[in-house]
Amino acid sequence: MFSDPSANLSKLGLMDGMKVADLGAGSGFYTLEAARRIGASGRVYAVEVQKDLLERIRSSGKAQGLMNIEVIWGNVEKIGGTKIKDSLLDRVVASNILFQIEKPDEFALEIKRILKPGGKVLVVDWSDISPLGPKTPFSAAKSQALFEKSGFKLEQTFGAGDHHYGLVFLRL
Repeated sequence: MFSDPSANLSKLGLMDGMKVADLGAGSGFYTLEAARRIGASGRVYAVEVQKDLLERIRSSGKAQGLMNIEVIWGNVEKIGGTKIKDSLLDRVVASNILFQIEKPDEFALEIKRILKPGGKVLVVDWSDISPLGPKTPFSAAKSQALFEKSGFKLEQTFGAGDHHYGLVFLRL
């Protein structure tokens, strides 16, 4: 099985009214599923550097009647680059992005900045080399070390599909 956004998001305990960011939102699978789960009183911030992907997410959301999505053209590798206020969010999703990032320390610190204390981050990334994945995956152990040194505590690990790992961290 390939990675399943719905199953992976179930690990985050999303509830009505939460504020969630999908960093490196890409095609928007996590954004759209999170928007359904948090209801009309919640808000999902889809942060992406590719404007065409943001437009696709915006139109998909509207077509599905999801009016709680805000798309943000931003840089997730820079402190302040997401354009999201400090300690605003209850949850953050970082799926299939770590292997692409040049500044992982700044990425983790930006997540810490925008996440409330006690908030959670879901990390899903490639666990191995596969024909569809990156040549050099960002391992679960490397992810754990990155987030722990940035002020997070590992709460849960799980298999997120045949070629992916899943980690849930708590912001201290």
